[in-house]
Amino acid sequence: MKKIPTILFFLVSVMAQGIYAQGFVLQSPDIMGQLSKEQVFNGFGCHGDNISPQLNWQNAPKETKSFAVTLYDPDAPTGSGWWHWLVFDIPAQVHSLKKNAGNIQIQNAPKGSIQSHSSFARSGFGGACPPKGDKPHRYIFTVYALKIATLGLDEKATPALVGFYLNANALAKASVIAYYGR
Repeated sequence: MKKIPTILFFLVSVMAQGIYAQGFVLQSPDIMGQLSKEQVFNGFGCHGDNISPQLNWQNAPKETKSFAVTLYDPDAPTGSGWWHWLVFDIPAQVHSLKKNAGNIQIQNAPKGSIQSHSSFARSGFGGACPPKGDKPHRYIFTVYALKIATLGLDEKATPALVGFYLNANALAKASVIAYYGR
């Protein structure tokens, strides 16, 4: 009887490793567990560079027609978290965002993509800025592989509306979590 649970555990472990190895993955050479001053907001009492990190993804489902990227802080003391960045309508052939793609003035994001309003009530990247003395917050970067080419929204779309369309049309998603406190 003891052999069955051991064999079952071994088979599940092997299967999980195979799924993970072929799964949709998000990575960043700029994020090493902790956000740096580069990814910290410049405002609200924070003094950072407000530069979005480079992000790379691979192994998206073959049916992917577009991508979207979000940055969300579930620990913000708002009752509903804080959306720092929403980029969508990224063409299916694009598999990365360049460093500082969130700066809408320099137009470094992929052609055709849209950066909508964040919780800062403006478009583009808004870096980390947790309340002083609060525990370090989680900053969740997520890439969504979508079954549609466009969400049909513009840069004034609210985070909740974008989130609704992302979740309704996601084929897969992958995340990287970083932390920041001050």
